[in-house]
Amino acid sequence: MKKATFLIMLLTILSNILGLLRDTTLSFYYGASNISDAYIISLTIPGAIFSFIGTAIATSYTPMYNQVSTIKDEGKAILFTNNLIQFVMIFCIIVNVFSLIFTENLVKLFASGFNESTLQLSISLTRISTFGIYFNSLVYIFSAYLRIKNNFIIPASIGIPLNLVTIFFIVMSTKHSLMLLAVGTVIAAAVQVLLLIPFVYNQGYSHRWVLNLKDEHTNKMLRLSFPVILGTSVIQINKLVDRTMASLTAEGGISALNYAYRVDGIIQGIFVMSFVTVMYPMISRLAAEKNLNGLKKTVSETIGLVNILVIPCTAGVLLFARPIIQIVFGRGGFDSDALTMTSDALFFYSIGMIGFGLREVIAQTFYALHDTKTPMINAALALLMNIVLNIILSRFLGIGGLALATSISAIFCTILLFISLYRKIGSLNLKRNLISLLKIIAATSIMSLLSKITYEFVLNYINPTFSLGVTVVIGVIIYFTLIYFMRVDELNNLVQTLRSRLKKNITDL
Repeated sequence: MKKATFLIMLLTILSNILGLLRDTTLSFYYGASNISDAYIISLTIPGAIFSFIGTAIATSYTPMYNQVSTIKDEGKAILFTNNLIQFVMIFCIIVNVFSLIFTENLVKLFASGFNESTLQLSISLTRISTFGIYFNSLVYIFSAYLRIKNNFIIPASIGIPLNLVTIFFIVMSTKHSLMLLAVGTVIAAAVQVLLLIPFVYNQGYSHRWVLNLKDEHTNKMLRLSFPVILGTSVIQINKLVDRTMASLTAEGGISALNYAYRVDGIIQGIFVMSFVTVMYPMISRLAAEKNLNGLKKTVSETIGLVNILVIPCTAGVLLFARPIIQIVFGRGGFDSDALTMTSDALFFYSIGMIGFGLREVIAQTFYALHDTKTPMINAALALLMNIVLNIILSRFLGIGGLALATSISAIFCTILLFISLYRKIGSLNLKRNLISLLKIIAATSIMSLLSKITYEFVLNYINPTFSLGVTVVIGVIIYFTLIYFMRVDELNNLVQTLRSRLKKNITDL
């Protein structure tokens, strides 16, 4: 698990750097403006609609495929995948037609604060970008299939061409037509599918044009997916509320939230999703084999590793939110108002970073156990809390209040998920995790103090970019040195694994 996670982490870092470059390119040319708002909404609407399909596939396809291949055979599992693809394509056609007919209504629903020109631009962009759902559906299915076959590298790599193609079209849109912004997103999704297909077939996949609406496995997957779809719809309503309130709070508010979420999402992608991506197929197999002890051990290790990496990142972002945004986006059309809004949003998003990360780990554990109702109920509670907090906090903190509301609801509902999981499968040996957590917090506190002193001192001699870079390097060294000597179990296990693999590689040479 650790070796695969390390490789995925490297690819995720590269993909996220390119994703950040993509948003930096957008902010350079369009800042936090009505154009960037319209573009982001044009991505949000098909993304929200597609998420019903994508989340259902991501959570239910893997355990169902494992079950079919275990109980029957690999051929039946491939046939199940064929049937699922045909079913999903038909659903995408229905969704596409619906979104084309009601585009204006959807845009007004997601961004009621848009003026007429921004509204019309968003409608035009959305009508193009909605065609990307066909390709995105195939990306989800093929990526899940490759992970089942223990090929984690290719699915982790496809974000690289996605971001490169999108960056190219953002630049081209400034010279030709704004419509190229949406065209680029569709072409980028198509490129992902073209790259996945050879590897999927190399892993034994073969496609047959079958559609059996009465297929027992597809129907069972749909039944399992229904609570997930409901939970996802709650999440999308949450996003709808955030975007709508951002459009009412300030012009460029949607873009500011998006830019801040991108930086926050990089940390989640590298230090959370890398582990979850490897963990989920593993615990799905353990659940299918009724190996509850193995499942609990894997989940507990993942929680510990997430804590080690996310908690210090949270402290770093809290301390340096404004310098980070200034360095990443502070050029071109990104003015001082955009800087203030985005850095405020990033600061408050970072408070909930550990909540977002652990919620993802625990929710995936429920999905592996074929329990999709508990995360759905949890998402509904998070929505209600977020809406109430949005209304209250946005009045005092503006865009930052919307981010803080999201963070508070994430932390609260993660605690509820932990309690539900304990009731379902018993202890995860959280006592050991709690001891490690206290050591991590102590090390993070010392690192934060020394990092702040370092930054202020170095800033007197070199520019802010290099000052922050030096501070990050020193902070990382201090933190990992501290937790190594504090004997945090998860880190020691990771170090021992790396040492044994290094010795083995040297011996092989």
